[in-house]
Amino acid sequence: MQSLSMRRSPQQNRLIGDVLTTHGVEFYRGMLLARCRPDQQLAAVVSRVAQAALRVSDLWFTLRTRAVESITDEVADYLTECELPFVRSAKLRGRSGRSWTVDFHVRTHDRSSLVCVLSTANRSTAHRATEHVLAAWHDLHHLVVGPESLNFISLFDDTADVWTHENFHLLELLSTVSHWSRPDEFKRILVQAA
Repeated sequence: MQSLSMRRSPQQNRLIGDVLTTHGVEFYRGMLLARCRPDQQLAAVVSRVAQAALRVSDLWFTLRTRAVESITDEVADYLTECELPFVRSAKLRGRSGRSWTVDFHVRTHDRSSLVCVLSTANRSTAHRATEHVLAAWHDLHHLVVGPESLNFISLFDDTADVWTHENFHLLELLSTVSHWSRPDEFKRILVQAA
């Protein structure tokens, strides 16, 4: 899928599975392969693999335009796999009166967390995305105090090398920073007690 991430969403796996079934090829360690038995023509087998490769590349182009959405879909799938209840696109009112949309409101036994997913393939928009999330955390900061205090988590999609130490440091001031390349760490942050 032209990504550094070894993790594919269930939707991507289903679509790839459909391609494999249609063209009669296998998927093994990231490779598309087909065996050519003596009674088969090599050209026909190569043609099946080529067609499967084209279909998988079509999937990449289809999903590429939805980079941010596909990452939030992957996070939603991961939270579902971990059996962590969540609300997606939660709307909360800040101290300023402005309404903010947070990607996930995750509820665990010990504490609830708000999660903002930061994802971009463009270095020039990475800083702007960081500042937007920083503004949201600042305006919502009144929710981190009290008996039902919320944990703020900034989840960086670090599969693309567009983030700087400054981006991480800015959000560390008001939230817990996590990286999508380390999903176990993300889960641990969600389930830890206050």
